Parts: sequence; structure tokens; C-alpha cells
Amino acid sequence: MRCYRIAVATFFATIVVAPAAVQACTLADDYRVPTNLKLAGQSELILRGRVIGEVEGDRARDSTLLVEPIETLKGSMPSGTVEIAGVGLIPTTDERGLGLLSNPYQLEGAHPLSYIGGCIRYMFPEGTTALFFLDRHDGKWLPAGGAFSRWAEDVLEENAPWMKLARFYATIPLEDAERRKAMLEAERDRLLAQSGDLVATLMAQDIERQLSDPNEAWNEIMHKAIDGESEVPAGAAPEAAAAAVASLLTDGESENGDKADEMEDAALLLCDLAADKQSVNCDGVTFSKTDEISDPTD
Repeated sequence: MRCYRIAVATFFATIVVAPAAVQACTLADDYRVPTNLKLAGQSELILRGRVIGEVEGDRARDSTLLVEPIETLKGSMPSGTVEIAGVGLIPTTDERGLGLLSNPYQLEGAHPLSYIGGCIRYMFPEGTTALFFLDRHDGKWLPAGGAFSRWAEDVLEENAPWMKLARFYATIPLEDAERRKAMLEAERDRLLAQSGDLVATLMAQDIERQLSDPNEAWNEIMHKAIDGESEVPAGAAPEAAAAAVASLLTDGESENGDKADEMEDAALLLCDLAADKQSVNCDGVTFSKTDEISDPTD
């Protein structure tokens, strides 16, 4: 593979995007990432728990994560170990640094692993404590919210900003629009009144985002980012960069390598463009002309 470092903002301004940029996972054109408020409202169980192990499957996606319950913010407290299907532990030898923890002050985007091919966070370091949003299907606990939702974020303490917001969102009646708006605005204003408190301001900003529900369609967000019309969604730089590079993988585009070379000095992301220019990998997200996605954990 030829290796390029690509500055996302510069790259977006340089290319002409093909009509259908490849996504890190297949999404309907009108798919919208649920707001944090909607995620809380739609989840059957909101659980703070400690990751204690896994039941391994033949593939990473067939594993089951084992979680020791600590407290529930919504739903009944489980009586024993909670098993979450379809997710597991990070590899024992974590050469790629997959075991990173959530940024406690990032309250909008999902965990970075959500953007490297799986659409959701599907690996956890053993021993971490996280806030899980779960639904039950066919007797199994599964991640709630869908692609790019904040279904599982590490929380360092019980009063972490994400814990406080989740507790609040779990009390909001989604079906009563007038009361929902009043409660959100009142809490937002209370937080903004705490002058000089940066964390309170960040929480107020997240509440403001809930007042703008629903989110814009994800594909539209990505297209705007690639076109340079808006910023890359929080945490989604690898997916956006790889989609942008993949959009150049068309027959007859011999100058694509030259474009990447021109941006090498402004390094922000590491992208590998295959010698045959049929695929590209940006920070673990692999795209190809056949729209096939390579999961680095398989």
C-alpha cells in the first residue's frame, strides 16, 4: 500500500466528491443518529456497570460482553451479571490502541471505535466502568440507539457529566412536547447561570442540541463535511476521510495519488491507498470500490 497522511479539512476542500461516497457501514439515506435524549427515552435499561469479561465467539461480533451492574438510571436493577450480545473485550495485545477510554467532556459524539467500521462501539477494556443503554430482543440484551449513538461511554465516577445528563434525560417525557421543552429549557438555563463553570456550560450545550431534535440525516451531514460546507461530526474524522478518499477511486483518476501527496505535509490522519487504487484505509476504516468494508477485528 502507498501511505498518505491526510488533513481532513484541506482534503475536503480539494476534491470533487462522487455521487455516492462509501460509508463505514450501510445506512439508509434518511438515517438519523438518535439524540442523547431520544437514546435515553428509547432504551429499556440504562445501566452503569463494570466490564468483567466476555464469552468469546468465532468472530468479534459473535462475542458476549459480561458486565457487573452497579446502578440503573432506568429500568429494573439486574440481579446478576448482565450479558450484552454482539460486543466483547479488546484484544489482549492491543497494538492499535483500541482500549482508549471515552473523553469525559465529549458529550455529543460516540466513542471513537464507533467510527472505524462497526458503526457502534463493540470492544471494551476489561475493568472499565461504562454507562450502557440497552434494549432486550429475543431474551438478549443488545446495544440501543443504532449506528453512532452514545450507547456505551466510559464514566469515571457516578457524578461524571455524562451520568448527570443521562439521569436528567431519563426523566424527560418524550410524548409530551410542551413539558419536554419546558424541562429542557429550565435545566439549560440553570446550568448556564453557573458562570465560569466550563462543565456546566458543556452540559447546557448538549441540552440545547436536544431542543433541536431530530438530528440531520447522517449521510447528509457527511456529504456536507466532505464538500467543506460543515465540520466533521465529533469523532468521525477517520470515517469522513476514508469516504472522501474512496470517492476518488474511479477509473481514469490517475492524479489521485498526486492529490494525496500534496496534502502529506499537513498530517492529521494516516491513510493507506492501495497500489491498485481499489481501496483505502484511514485509521482502521477500509473502503473499496466494491463497497466492501474490512473489519480489523475479524
